[in-house]
Amino acid sequence: MPKTARFVLIALVALLATPVAAVQAATRMPIGFFDDSSFRFSPTRDQNLAAVAATGASVIHTTANWAAIAPTRPANAADGGDPAYKLADLDDLVFNAGLHSLRVMINVTGTPKWANGNKTPNRLPTRLGDFTAFTKMLATRYNGRSGHGSVALWSVWNEPNIELFLAPQYSGKKIVGPANYAKLYKAAYAGIKAGNPASQVAIGETSARGRDKPLPGVSGSVAPGTFAKLLAQVKGLKFDAWAHHPYPTSPNLPPLQKVRYPNVTLSTLPTFEKQLNASFHRTVPIWITEYGHETKPGEPHGVTTAKQAAYAKQALTVAKSDPNIQMFIWFVFRDSTGNPWQSGLEVASGAHKPAYNTFSAIAKLTDGQTVAVAANKAPRLKVYLPFLAYYNPAGAQIGVYYTVYDGTKIVARGTPTAILGTDQGVSFTPAFTPVKKHTYSVVVVANEQNGHSETRTTAVTVK
Repeated sequence: MPKTARFVLIALVALLATPVAAVQAATRMPIGFFDDSSFRFSPTRDQNLAAVAATGASVIHTTANWAAIAPTRPANAADGGDPAYKLADLDDLVFNAGLHSLRVMINVTGTPKWANGNKTPNRLPTRLGDFTAFTKMLATRYNGRSGHGSVALWSVWNEPNIELFLAPQYSGKKIVGPANYAKLYKAAYAGIKAGNPASQVAIGETSARGRDKPLPGVSGSVAPGTFAKLLAQVKGLKFDAWAHHPYPTSPNLPPLQKVRYPNVTLSTLPTFEKQLNASFHRTVPIWITEYGHETKPGEPHGVTTAKQAAYAKQALTVAKSDPNIQMFIWFVFRDSTGNPWQSGLEVASGAHKPAYNTFSAIAKLTDGQTVAVAANKAPRLKVYLPFLAYYNPAGAQIGVYYTVYDGTKIVARGTPTAILGTDQGVSFTPAFTPVKKHTYSVVVVANEQNGHSETRTTAVTVK
């Protein structure tokens, strides 16, 4: 059977099978987990990825610790196969995540001793070009063409507003952390974009709180609002989103705990968003790349498992109600001896805490993406297909079979073909005219020549 005919046949079956009841005319965002202990270092890591997919999540956040991956200087920094690089566990995650229809987001952080004069990982590299070379190697290795899988979601450094992860934060009484971070960020951004221009890169990864003044004998920190304000004064920063960790200030406090700005928990996140938009002169998307509530008895100061479920519901509800929030990552998926945090939705045995069902119920209705478009013009949409990218390299032809819903009413259907990008995405233009102040659901059932298929839902909001 010709390739095009096969696509069309599968398309007709898929379109007829699209369940109207499953369509929700609501905004969506990618939802996922950050848990390297479970997804990279556990002997049951593949089963854990399958368990994550069963929750309705679609993103795995992981860390590429430069100091751990390159403990000695590589002879050829551009070659991921250089013997100095320790990439086996990261390779395994990136490659296998797609089998479970999961995208991977990588946070690059941590300077090796050879790159900063034998200092700790929280110190800048002596030559920023070494960091650029490292990030370029990773982005090239995971560009969907080299056989190692695809990554197009990135962020730079972990909690760079606290000295535990980036030092110094102060020179005397002057705040210098944001300026130091800007150097790191620009170096990483250049490498990532050189390796895969289709990548999206988030700035920030900020901790929820800081002191804004040095204190003798206390590790330095800068409040995220202050950190962002000073960072915005640096020219030439390019980024796709601001990543943030809006944890409450204590494990037993609720999601909307009141804090004094410029500290940023969920309660002050709207103020932070307004500041970011004003400082950078555009709407800045927010990626919540770490959030969670620890439970007793593993964390004595944590909450009961019942309260964790209630707090998870509240946090997710707040996030999905904010159109600026375009990603939500829970830390962690499963409690384990390899991770001191006890915020998993599963206990170490794999048994579910009450929060598992709460989280999953919301994820299954919320995971996806939201695109804001202008009225009266058919929009260009992109959907991400990690499962099909697992079986196909970038450049492969993909059948795209979409149904556009206005509520439960079908307003358009179509069967175009598209090309798989290095970001695991395919782009197409659905044949409908969006009406002002409407929200549409576009359900895509995509497939490839070997018969594999993947379903994605996008919310289209019309200005």
